[in-house]
Amino acid sequence: MPELLLPFSIPEGGKRKTDTCNILSLLSKRAQEVVQKNPHLLEYLEMVPIDNYGMPKYYDKLDHSLGGNASPNLIYPVKDGVFSHIIYDHVDGRNTYIPIEPTLMHNIDHLLLEVEKRLLDMSDRLGGFNIKTTEEKRDAFLKCIDEICVIKGRNPLSNYDRPYPRSNGRAKGTLGVMDRISVNTRVKPLEVTPRQLAEIKYLIVRDKVGMGVLDPIVYDKYVEDVSCSGRGVIFLEHKIFKSLKTVVNFPTNEDLDQFVMRLAERIKKPVSVHSPIVDATLPDGSRINIVYGTDVSKRGSNFTIRKFSEVPLSILEIIQMGTCDYKMAAYLSLTIGEGMNLFVCGETASGKTTTLNAITTFIHPNAKIVSIEDTPELQVPHQNWIREVVSTTKEGESGVGMFDLLKAALRQRPNEIIVGEIRGAEGAIAFQAMQTGHSVMATFHAASVERLIQRLTGNPINVPKSYMDNLNICIIQQAVKLPNGKAGRRMTSINEIVGYDPITQSFSFVEVFRWDPVSDVFLFTGDGNSYLLEHKIAPKLGIPPHKKRRIYAEVDRRAKILEKLSQQGVLNFYDLLKVLAKAQREGLF
Repeated sequence: MPELLLPFSIPEGGKRKTDTCNILSLLSKRAQEVVQKNPHLLEYLEMVPIDNYGMPKYYDKLDHSLGGNASPNLIYPVKDGVFSHIIYDHVDGRNTYIPIEPTLMHNIDHLLLEVEKRLLDMSDRLGGFNIKTTEEKRDAFLKCIDEICVIKGRNPLSNYDRPYPRSNGRAKGTLGVMDRISVNTRVKPLEVTPRQLAEIKYLIVRDKVGMGVLDPIVYDKYVEDVSCSGRGVIFLEHKIFKSLKTVVNFPTNEDLDQFVMRLAERIKKPVSVHSPIVDATLPDGSRINIVYGTDVSKRGSNFTIRKFSEVPLSILEIIQMGTCDYKMAAYLSLTIGEGMNLFVCGETASGKTTTLNAITTFIHPNAKIVSIEDTPELQVPHQNWIREVVSTTKEGESGVGMFDLLKAALRQRPNEIIVGEIRGAEGAIAFQAMQTGHSVMATFHAASVERLIQRLTGNPINVPKSYMDNLNICIIQQAVKLPNGKAGRRMTSINEIVGYDPITQSFSFVEVFRWDPVSDVFLFTGDGNSYLLEHKIAPKLGIPPHKKRRIYAEVDRRAKILEKLSQQGVLNFYDLLKVLAKAQREGLF
C-alpha cells in the first residue's frame, strides 16, 4: 500500500517538538481560528521543525503572486478538515506538497480493520440496493458506520437493540434504501471516541467512495495534473507553484499495481496484462490515463490525471496571467464574432484547451454550437450547446468516432463547430465544413504555422492544399521561460493564413501579433497590415473600402472595453458572456 514520506521526522508516540502556546502565538488570528476548529492541524504544526523551516503562513485563498516566492512555506484549505502544505526544498529542484488529513497524525488502523470486517458482513445489504449516485453510496457507508460504532460512554445497546425504523409517511415494514441498510445486525457496536468516529468516517469515504490517498490531491482546486511515473513518489502540477513532489510514495511495484487496479475498477474501466491501457473520465470531469504492469512500463504501472476546473478561466483571467493582452483579445473578439475559422496550436501542456475554452466567449451569444471530443474537456458558456463525445466499445475500439460525429454535426445546422483536437481524417471533414460556410474552431498539435500546414496536408489528414485558406487564424501557444526565469504560457503568435499559390506551391500568411521573449510584451505587428481585418471583417461591419483602416480603431476601442471590465472585476467565465451579450445587444461590442 502507499506510504507517506514526510520531509521531516515524526517522533515516536507523537511527542511534541514545540509547545502549543508557542505555536498559537506565532499564528495569525485567522490561523488560530482554523486550528481551534481543526485540532489535527495544530498537531501537525507541532511536528513541523520551525527552527529549520519557520512557521507556515495560512491562506484561505491563494493568489498567483505567491508563485514568485522562491522558498514557499504555506498552508491552505482543500475541503472540510483537509489542508495542503507547500514547503520548500533547497536540495531538490522541486518543492514538496503535503496533504494534511484528519488522520495524518493518528494511527487508527486497528479500528479501521474491525470496521471493514463488519462492513463485509453488511455487504449483502449494501450491494442489494440500487445505489446509483456517489452521494447515495457515501450516505450508505456513513449509515453503516453509525450502526457499527458507538461513542464511548453512551448506551451501546441503543445502536443495535432497537426495532426496525419507521419513516415518516410510510407504513410499518416498508423501508427506503437508507432505512433498510440500517436494519440492526444485533452485534455489539464498536466503542470509539468522537474523534475516532470522525476519522473512521473520513477514511472509509475516502477509500471506498473517493480515490484513496489521491483524494485530497484531486480535490485541490489549485492542482492541474497528478502524475505517477512508476514506483516512487507522485508528482503534480500546481497552478501557482508549478511542478511539485508529493509525500505519497509507492515503495514497490506490487503496491503500485494493486492501487492502480483498484483505481481502474473504481472508474469501471478494469486493466489487466491483456488490456493494460485505459483512458477514462472521472466523475468530476477530470481525465485519467492508466498504463498497467511492467511489461509495457518498465518502472512500474503509471497513471496521469488531468484536472479541469468547474468554471474555466475567462479570457480576462488569461490576460491577467500574461498569456495574451487586451489588444489580442479584442482582435479575436472581432474575428471570432464574425465567423472566422480558427485553430489553437501548440505542444502538449501549452494551454491550448484552456485558451480555446476562454475565447468561446467571443462567439455570438445566440449561436448554436456543436462540440466534438474524444474526452470531455471543452466548456462553452452558451446555452444552445450540443456536446458530443466519442463512444468506445468494451474492446476499446471506437464505436462512434470523431469522424462520424463531425459528419453528423453538419446536419445539425450549427453556427459554430468546435473540435476538441484534430488528429486524423476528421481534419478533412472539418475543412469540408469550412467550405460549406460553417465556422470551425479546434486545437491542433503543431509548434508553428509551417508545421501546422505540413501536418494538415500530409498523411493521415490529407487536406487539399487549395483548401488551406479556409483556415483564417492560427494561434501558436507555447510553454516558455520568461525573462525573470520563471515558466509561463504565452500566445507566441497569432497568424492569418492568406492563401496558397499553386504555381510556386507556397503558402502566404501574416503574423499579426508576436510575443517578444526579451521584454515579455506582445507586439501588434499586423497594425495597419491585417488581411482579415481589412478585407474580411471591415466589409462585414459596413466599413467602406476607402475607410477600411477604421477597423484598427475598433480593435483599440474593444481593447479598452475589455480592460475596463477587468478593472471592474468582471472576470468570471459565465458573467463575462452575459456582459458582452448585453453590450452586443446595445451595439457597444
